[in-house]
Amino acid sequence: MLDLGTGGGEQLATYCALAGVRRPFTVATESWPPNVPLAAARLRAQGVPVVHAEAAPDNSAQAADEPRGRLPFRDGTFALVIDRHEAFNAREVNRVLAPSGVFLTQQVGGDYRDVYDLLDVPWPGRRLFSLDLAVEQLTRAGLRVAASQEGLVTIAFADVGALTWYLRQVPWVVPEVDVTRDVDRLRAAYERIRTSAPIQVRHHAFWLRAVRTEGPAAERP
Repeated sequence: MLDLGTGGGEQLATYCALAGVRRPFTVATESWPPNVPLAAARLRAQGVPVVHAEAAPDNSAQAADEPRGRLPFRDGTFALVIDRHEAFNAREVNRVLAPSGVFLTQQVGGDYRDVYDLLDVPWPGRRLFSLDLAVEQLTRAGLRVAASQEGLVTIAFADVGALTWYLRQVPWVVPEVDVTRDVDRLRAAYERIRTSAPIQVRHHAFWLRAVRTEGPAAERP
């Protein structure tokens, strides 16, 4: 099994603990340098090596023949590739999967307009990552999407401190706002939350399961 973009290794360590025993040849990749030693230290006890791999561009910004996001593994190495919120190069995923291997991923679409509205920041407009685009990229790479689902994820903010923490953890959600610089925006958000708490924001998310196949790709379920 390969875990793409393991972050600090927290989720994979949980999977290994739940399984009770480590699957043979489990490997994790991580592209952000500060996370690599953290994940390596956390997963060492599970016997899982962590590889510093090249980052793939956001899927919504990839070219049809995208060269970035290469995986340093031989063809057909893995029976299962998992990916939680990490950009991926579909051709590379297909290449490292064994015949009939499975790719399982959960992704966030990138539509954070509710957060923009809460901070009173104009929505800049951007191409979003969607289930349709993911299916298109994977099908073109030679994978068959066997199952999928999409919907809205809701987050509730009861105070501005929680909102500030959220923006510090995921600054790419609203890159136009700096929590140490844009204090006036946070004060205004504080007033909105104080009078209407909790304030709910929504964003689009989806998951899918794809299978490597040499035959014709099936239509999206």
